[in-house]
Amino acid sequence: MLCGCVSYTETKGDKMKEMKELWMINENDDWESVKESLKDAIELGFTGALIKKEFIERATKLGKIDLLSDELIEVKKAEDQDKIVEASKKKGRVFITFSGWKIIPLENIIAMKEHGKVIVKVDEEDEAITVLGTLEKGADGIVVEYKGRDYLRKFAEILRRGERLKLKTAKITKIQPLGVGDRVCIDTVTLMTPGEGMLIGNKAEFMFLVASESEESEYVASRPFRVNAGSVNAYIKVGEKTRYLSELEAGDEVEIVRFDGNTRKSYVGRIKIEKRPMILIAAESDGVIGNVILQNAETIKLITPEGKHKSISELKEGDEILVWVGERARHFGISVEEFIIER
Repeated sequence: MLCGCVSYTETKGDKMKEMKELWMINENDDWESVKESLKDAIELGFTGALIKKEFIERATKLGKIDLLSDELIEVKKAEDQDKIVEASKKKGRVFITFSGWKIIPLENIIAMKEHGKVIVKVDEEDEAITVLGTLEKGADGIVVEYKGRDYLRKFAEILRRGERLKLKTAKITKIQPLGVGDRVCIDTVTLMTPGEGMLIGNKAEFMFLVASESEESEYVASRPFRVNAGSVNAYIKVGEKTRYLSELEAGDEVEIVRFDGNTRKSYVGRIKIEKRPMILIAAESDGVIGNVILQNAETIKLITPEGKHKSISELKEGDEILVWVGERARHFGISVEEFIIER
């Protein structure tokens, strides 16, 4: 049996499957109108657009975005659910709209479908949130009609939001300087603010909120795009999975976490692995103990329950910091019910 402590290694296809998709539909017959809507969709980071077939060739010159001429499949009765599932298997992705009650049929489709993607048409923000969270897993994405740039932006912001995590207070129980090790800096394509960072830890079910370098110091200028995350062996929490820090590379998705539990997606712009002096930090929360190995430098900080940054050079036993504590161990980065011990 494979060791349950190994991290999940994603293929490019797996990454695409995990990311929620955001599509625009504009079936206008006027190319100039379609062109402007496509420019907005591209600039707002939409996955793709549904437009008339005769415009696709011209549209490819506007920017990088998936373009299809697929039609929406309407779900009117129970029999249509099977049709959607079969279509998703054959085509890989289907776009659906509902006539009347949608949550129960959507739940059925999500439960029955296998590898295909189901993208649901929505009109309101609350509707989008519900669709994306149905049966916890949610639809694979949403598609919205073009009603102006501001309308599209509302849905783009929903997709950029992550789940809200329940962070816990933990007390520092051990601080132990180590020798030189390989540490990982994560430079993202996103600017972070004080109180934000990433969840890092040596145990998949116990992660420390390591602060971004968004604060000025007398030694170095702030680098609000960076988290000096820790040793190469450590886990980083990304949604419902974990990754090893050593695995990350440019373009990989990461999760930015705020001290109040709010999360948002970003992407790796650059990874820097360098030899640095390291320090082990252990903490306890509600009887659960975890640890993390960080670079031993005053610019490396954890986040307190008040959202303040606390330098590890000032840290002492008994100090309180924020952590995330999970309920299960992980096998290839995925939560499982299995006997696994990580120390």
